[in-house]
Amino acid sequence: MLTRRTFLGAVGAGLASAAAVKPVQLDRKSRKKIALVTTEWRYPCHAWHMAERFIVGYPLNGDWHQPPFELVSAYIDQLAEKDLSRPRAKEFGFTIYPTIAEALKNGGDRLGVDGVLLIGEHGKYPKNELGQTMYPRYEFFKQIVEVFQTDGRSVPVFNDKHLSWKWEWAKEMVELSRQLGFPFLAGSSLPVTWRMPAVDLPYGAEVEEVLCVGIGGPDSYAFHALEALQCLVERRRGGETGVAALQAYQGESLWKAMDSGSWQAGGWDARLFKACLCRSQTLAQAPTYNHRYPTGRQMREWTKEAVAYRFEYADGLKATMLLMNGLVDDFSVALRLKGRAQPLSTLFYLPPLPNVVYSAALMSKAEEMFATGQAPYAVERTLLTSGLSAAGMKSLAEGGKRLETTHLAVRYRAPRASLFWQS
Repeated sequence: MLTRRTFLGAVGAGLASAAAVKPVQLDRKSRKKIALVTTEWRYPCHAWHMAERFIVGYPLNGDWHQPPFELVSAYIDQLAEKDLSRPRAKEFGFTIYPTIAEALKNGGDRLGVDGVLLIGEHGKYPKNELGQTMYPRYEFFKQIVEVFQTDGRSVPVFNDKHLSWKWEWAKEMVELSRQLGFPFLAGSSLPVTWRMPAVDLPYGAEVEEVLCVGIGGPDSYAFHALEALQCLVERRRGGETGVAALQAYQGESLWKAMDSGSWQAGGWDARLFKACLCRSQTLAQAPTYNHRYPTGRQMREWTKEAVAYRFEYADGLKATMLLMNGLVDDFSVALRLKGRAQPLSTLFYLPPLPNVVYSAALMSKAEEMFATGQAPYAVERTLLTSGLSAAGMKSLAEGGKRLETTHLAVRYRAPRASLFWQS
């Protein structure tokens, strides 16, 4: 049984481990070279969030950290109206190439960089019949891999957000990285940003149910909420086992599930939902009120286009992801642990523009991989959440149909150390 003493001890051990995880510093004389492959570069798109960390640095532990890497080349697929790639190239001296292969070769005949940032988010790309934006991450990745195969040498690759909108392609990306033996890291900033409070799931704890409340549209933001949820539950007893089934809810079916108050009644644990709202720093209020818990009527009135994914893991864990635009404007997760009466809950803190340090937290992990040749956490997390995102969009498009997701039998072990930022 999980007692208060063992719980606090496990959390403390996790925090001590996390505090020891720092980006590796290299001798400035041996600076490695980085290539950027991206859809577009403008304020405040993901290339702005991430690539610029390797140009101007970022705050780390109360100091200004300048990564011992040099961004030397870039491929920009689309020029935004207020493009920043050209002025940044002029100011900082890197070269923009017309093809991905040329960017990776950096003006030579062979692979000429030590790492690749693949950022396939934003830009004008078509949507498919499910409403998914078909960002060309997979197509970009294949071109990167083609250079590796031709040259007979590969380097670490970081992929921003989900691997692909298509499950088969996401799976192929991971398989190719294994075949060629290069470090592959992917995902969003939610798992590594600050948490309030700064807690993690005790390693090996037994989790009965988990719920995340977040924001945004299902195509672009469900992935963030799923990663916030997944980075906690992957630490449970037995490790990750994959997801067996998923069903999406919206409209009246969502509110009916909400009113049921429990998983057994067709919804989710009302205590976990309440714990998430209590962690939110942006909970909506009626005029003149401050921290009044909203009524059911107010939730319906204030929430715009709410979406829920209710899914079951292969080991029996029950999970719900809720996107509640208008009710909150942040991300929180709550878990019910065996042997603990009070839910474990935390807010994933995302500082506002322009100093969005959460993307620096993510790039510190990419930097660690580029320096050490080892991904700090498993790409399988992103493979699973990519598949969940795709399954959720499919269920929504099919009117909330329950989908058996035996293809999401993704198994892996999370690192014991807690890798989110705490200082």
